[in-house]
Amino acid sequence: MTKNPSKSLLNSILKGGEFIIKDSIANDTFIREDINEEQLMIRQMVEDFLKNEVLPAMDKIEKQEEGVTVGIMLKAAELGLLGTHMPEEYGGMEMDTNTNTVLLEAFGPSGSFCTTYAAHTGIGMLPILYFGNEDQKKKYLPGLINGVLKASYCLTEPSSGSDALAAKTTAILSEDGKHYILNGQKMWITNAGFADVFIVFAQVDGNKFTGFIVEKGAEGMSLGAEEQKLGIKGSSTRQVFFEDTKVPVESVLGEIGKGHLIAFNSLNAGRYKLGALTSGGAKASLDLGVKYANERIQFKQPISNFGAIKYKIAEMSTRLFALNSALYRVSNLMQENVASLKSEGKMYSEAKLLAAEEYAIESSILKVAGSEIGSYIVDESLQIHGGMGFSEESDIARAYRDIRIARIYEGTNEINRMLIVDMLFKRAMKGKFDLAGPAWAVQKELASMPLMDLPEGPYGQETKAVADFKKAILMVAGAAAKMQLDGKMNLKEEQEVLMNIADMMIDCFMAESMLLRVQKLKGVDNKKADQEIYEAMLRVFITDANDRLRKNATDAVVSFAEEDLIKTFLLGLKRFTAYPPTNVKKDRRLIADLVIEKNEYCF
Repeated sequence: MTKNPSKSLLNSILKGGEFIIKDSIANDTFIREDINEEQLMIRQMVEDFLKNEVLPAMDKIEKQEEGVTVGIMLKAAELGLLGTHMPEEYGGMEMDTNTNTVLLEAFGPSGSFCTTYAAHTGIGMLPILYFGNEDQKKKYLPGLINGVLKASYCLTEPSSGSDALAAKTTAILSEDGKHYILNGQKMWITNAGFADVFIVFAQVDGNKFTGFIVEKGAEGMSLGAEEQKLGIKGSSTRQVFFEDTKVPVESVLGEIGKGHLIAFNSLNAGRYKLGALTSGGAKASLDLGVKYANERIQFKQPISNFGAIKYKIAEMSTRLFALNSALYRVSNLMQENVASLKSEGKMYSEAKLLAAEEYAIESSILKVAGSEIGSYIVDESLQIHGGMGFSEESDIARAYRDIRIARIYEGTNEINRMLIVDMLFKRAMKGKFDLAGPAWAVQKELASMPLMDLPEGPYGQETKAVADFKKAILMVAGAAAKMQLDGKMNLKEEQEVLMNIADMMIDCFMAESMLLRVQKLKGVDNKKADQEIYEAMLRVFITDANDRLRKNATDAVVSFAEEDLIKTFLLGLKRFTAYPPTNVKKDRRLIADLVIEKNEYCF
């Protein structure tokens, strides 16, 4: 585990969003290969739990047979799996962030149960940990940790999804001042069918968005029928209705009118967790595809011998390697931040909250990348299965249905893309880091057009490519921000531009995370045999990221830049996306051949 850093070290830890302007050091970056023996044992425990308890009951879970999911949740609680991220004083295990990331990734292949587990331990429990007073924590957290209580989170309404603060559920203080009277309707509420504790958001006095803790059985609270969903069918999803429901004033969560802090910070943590869960689920789906490709004989040979299938296996492996690299990088940044804050005297819950808030940009990147890479991998694995993949008899069919929700919940990917850029600008404006200076330096570089530096040393071309990606982002984002400051553009109305910039940031962060991992692995003796494969994946990813980044930057610039600047920007962009062509067919075959030989994703 990471030792507690000194107080002065907090300032040296990469801040949220700062990767755009600051380089990281490979040896300081936590990678998946750094997982220690204790963490490996925890991962094995979760894998055994899934093998023995969840996967054999999958059909019953999918049919929502009464008591099955709740019974499995209780067994998870017996192993301590519902409180690994909770303080010891309430019965939790208080494991560090990296250990919880390992655990979450292991839970990824659990299908519908994954959603049940994540909703309970994440958006169900974290609001109480983050914002509950001591009485509320003592009342609810022990039961939520030992499984006696199950949690749910009621935010979305028929007329307020992405625009959560537009909720119409009302909360009016009773005449005697002892209760709030709730009236309204919530929808798409995970775990609603068996939850004992509901985190509910309502408007106090018509415009003060506020959180409440509502207990099962509260008079006037009722549930709709189970939703018939495309996927995650085993997850209970119901509407929740409030009709003159009395909630004691002691059940207000946090401060009146500050419910947005609860909602948004809980979602920040949920997005990082979704990145971990989709990573684990994608690995399981990739393995299904590889095994089927090795078993399926056509034209007198396994279909894994064919170039078209090798392309799929290599591309799936490369994207998953990139996701893993980003996931554990962010995980350790959060862990170091928590440790630093605790060393300064912050309580565990406050440190966890502040770390989730600090890395909200990176958490959104993980959410978007995880859900889209996961969707790609499941789709390609199903394609490898051919007609068998379209049959409900195959596990990949269920995975295909289940992964689709990942791009929707915890904030749609479109919302998260816009948040990535919005949060970057807001953090810069608040003085968290200097974005204007580096952006101006890139503008001056464009004007002078200096001679191109020749890359030196191992991974020189890749290091230069990542540095140039950052310059391209600063060029586009800086120009867009200036247009807004000059009153020539309102970025809120230019969502296409925001998504262009967000995609550039996602590709840059993923590429840099891969580069740092490969650089660190170069010095690991027992990984030298696979170094050629790591380097091949890095080249393949950066080659494709380079093309995507060029297109996104071009689309953005020509949509808003003034005519006399477009040529300058495009010339600069040509320099910033000059990563040399590489034989990606050869690289992909190297990657695929090893995965096919191992009969599973092996990185």
